[in-house]
Amino acid sequence: MSGIYIHIPFCKQACHYCDFHFSTSLKKKDELVLALVKELGLRKDEFKNQPVETIYFGGGTPSLLSNSELQLLIDAVFKNYKVSENPEITLEANPDDLSGIRIKGLSNTPINRLSIGIQSFFEDDLKLMNRAHNVIEAKECLEEATKYFDNISLDLIYGIPGLSHKRWLENIDTVLSYNIPHISSYALTVEPKTALDSFIKKGIIPNVDDDLAEQQFYMLIEKLEAKGFVHYELSNFGKVAYFSKNNSAYWQGKSYLGIGPSAHSFNGNERGWNVRNNAKYIKALQENRLPIEIETLSRTDKYNEYVMTGLRTIWGVSIIKVERDFGVNYKNYLLEQATIHLKNDLLYLKDHKLLVTKKGKFLSDGIASDLFKINL
Repeated sequence: MSGIYIHIPFCKQACHYCDFHFSTSLKKKDELVLALVKELGLRKDEFKNQPVETIYFGGGTPSLLSNSELQLLIDAVFKNYKVSENPEITLEANPDDLSGIRIKGLSNTPINRLSIGIQSFFEDDLKLMNRAHNVIEAKECLEEATKYFDNISLDLIYGIPGLSHKRWLENIDTVLSYNIPHISSYALTVEPKTALDSFIKKGIIPNVDDDLAEQQFYMLIEKLEAKGFVHYELSNFGKVAYFSKNNSAYWQGKSYLGIGPSAHSFNGNERGWNVRNNAKYIKALQENRLPIEIETLSRTDKYNEYVMTGLRTIWGVSIIKVERDFGVNYKNYLLEQATIHLKNDLLYLKDHKLLVTKKGKFLSDGIASDLFKINL
C-alpha cells in the first residue's frame, strides 16, 4: 500500500497558531495547480507497481480549490499511478467553504472523505485562533455534510486559553450530536514565530496551560471511548471501519509521496521534502525540475522513526520487529531504556509489543524520545 499527499498552500487568512506552509494570496493558484499536475507526472516511476490506496488533499486550505481543480489533480493521479479499486480520497476543508451547494458538488466527485477544521463551537475560541469561520457556519456545514458523506472527520483543539472544562465537554457533545465517525483532536501548541507566540510574549493572550490541556485530553478519551470510539492514535479517535487509512499508513511506516511545496515523502529508506516556497516550486516544475531534497535514512534514523510513530498508536512497538529489522543490540537498548517507564506504569508489554498506558498517553512523545538511539 502507498499513498499520495497533495499540499495546497493557500488560506483565506492566517490562523494564529499555524506554522504550516501557506500563502494568503491566491494570485499563483492556477500556476500552482498546473505545477502539482506536472510533479505528479514527473514522479510516477517512484511507486512503479505499488497500488495507491489513499489520496489526501492537505494544506493550507484545500477547499479553496474549485471542484474542477480538485478533479484535475485526481485525474492526474489516476493517469500516472496504479490506483486501487476503492481508494480513500480525503479533502481537508473549512466550514466557510462548505455551503450546501459546494458539499453536494463534492459528493459527485471521487472525494469520499471530508476532514473538517471545526476546532471549536465557541466564537471566543475561533476569534482567539483567527479562524475564518463562525459557529453558525460550523454547524450548518455539518448538517449538510452528513447528508452527503458518510466518512467524515472533524478537528477539535483543546487547551485553548480560557476554554473551561464545561465548554470543552460541550464541544465534544456537539460533535457527538452529528454522529461524526472520526475525530482528530490536538492540544493548542505555541509554535515559534507564529502570531500566537507573539501575542503570548506581549501579554495579549495568556500562555497555554499544560495541566489544563492534559486534563482535557483525558476527558476527551473518557467521553469518546464511552461512545464506541477507538483511540487508535494519540490525536485520533475513530469508530470501527472509520480509521484514517492515510494517516494509519504513515504511522505504520508505509510509503507515501508528498506533492506540492513543503510536502514530505518517504519510501522506507529515504525521506524527501519539497522547497517551502510557492514561486520557487512553480518555477522548478515549469523547467521540468523536481524542487526536492532527499535524505537517506540510517538504521538509527529508521529505528527512531519506528519508535516515535509506533508508540503513538494502538499497534505499539514490536520487540520482534525491532530485533528483526535493526538487530539484537537495538532490541536490548529499547528494553533497557523502557525499564523506568515500565516501572512507572507509563509503558507496558503485551504480545511482544511495547505500548503506552493510559497514564502515559499524554507523555508519549517524550517517552519515545527517551527510547531513541543517538550517535550509534
